[in-house]
Amino acid sequence: MMACSFWKFSTHLNSKCSSTVVNFVRHGHHLRGKPPAVARSLKQRLEEINYKDPSLHFRVDIGLPPPVFSRSKRLQERLKTIKAQRKNPELEKLARNQQLLIDLEATNKEWVNTSAFYHIKQIADHYGVYEHLFGDAYFLPVIHLALQFNKDEIKHPVYFGNVIKPLDAMGKPEVLYSSDEKSFWTLIMTNPDGHFTQQDKEYVHWFVGNIPGNKVEEGETVVDYLQPFPPRGTGYHRHIFILYKQEKKLDFSKLKKSGPCLNLEERTFSTLDFYRERQDELTPGGLVFFQSDWDSSLTDFYHNTLNMKEPVFEYDFPPPYIRPQEWFAKRKPFNLYMDKYRDPKQINKEFLMRKLKNVHPFKAPPPPLPFPNAVRFEGYVPSWLILEKRKSRLRWGRINDIE
Repeated sequence: MMACSFWKFSTHLNSKCSSTVVNFVRHGHHLRGKPPAVARSLKQRLEEINYKDPSLHFRVDIGLPPPVFSRSKRLQERLKTIKAQRKNPELEKLARNQQLLIDLEATNKEWVNTSAFYHIKQIADHYGVYEHLFGDAYFLPVIHLALQFNKDEIKHPVYFGNVIKPLDAMGKPEVLYSSDEKSFWTLIMTNPDGHFTQQDKEYVHWFVGNIPGNKVEEGETVVDYLQPFPPRGTGYHRHIFILYKQEKKLDFSKLKKSGPCLNLEERTFSTLDFYRERQDELTPGGLVFFQSDWDSSLTDFYHNTLNMKEPVFEYDFPPPYIRPQEWFAKRKPFNLYMDKYRDPKQINKEFLMRKLKNVHPFKAPPPPLPFPNAVRFEGYVPSWLILEKRKSRLRWGRINDIE
């Protein structure tokens, strides 16, 4: 009989060849969707999802003007410094021997006076500071703001996203910045991540207005300082300090809170609304922020200071998907596969009964094997039972749940 071959399932009947020919189908990976050359990339899809109309959404600079530097003059000064260093053989000798020391204070001072505000803006954009406080507005932090918390003679400086625990930020920080003595300033510390009842609101932790020059202690305390209190299970919270320059002395009597203000609802705040009402009277100029997450000291703070139950947030995981049971489960451990379809209480009961066999009111339990993997299994033991016994000897898995 003449052989015939086809790529599709077919029955070929003619005068020369009358036979049923079944082609071989390869059961493998099938490409779903459009091919890579035609389908959109992940970047293109994200850009399409996050697209904003530039005629409606555009960023506005609301800050102080940055200092203007002569680029040519800076390059000339840098060339002079480089030429002077090349003529110094001692510097080359120290550099080759890896003994050359750099003045970090002078380097930081030059960075602060030249390009620090551009770098800080990039960091703040990365953390979403401007977006979550001012919407489409931003500002360059041209005023160098230095803050640090002092706890048990240990200094905890605030930079741009570093982590400071609530225990280390219990007291208000020390604030330093350069300014004219005749000017007035406002310093506000808020948390945009921790409001319990309103999603788009913040908690104001500290509000000092009408600060004469850089004397923060002589300013008007509108809202007393309150330490960070990120609830357990919510991760890191941003705590942002913004320094505003005032055009004149302002009246903050409507925002002033009496006493320590331990009622969190009274500390509800919106930076965007606050700035919109006073955008002609103050301008943001300084910015630092830190992150803080839960620690054990907050349990006492919630109970005794805020006089409330400590909130604890947990993720409610959905139940795991278990596929329908098969008659012959290939390449799957027998015991683990069967345990998926059993009652967890029954499994825990079996482990508990196994443990109680070695419990005696007047005798100590048998000592554990010093080298569990070196002890042989006597007689014939199936592979799934070997795995179960080995896990029991090494105390792996579910056996630790019945301690």
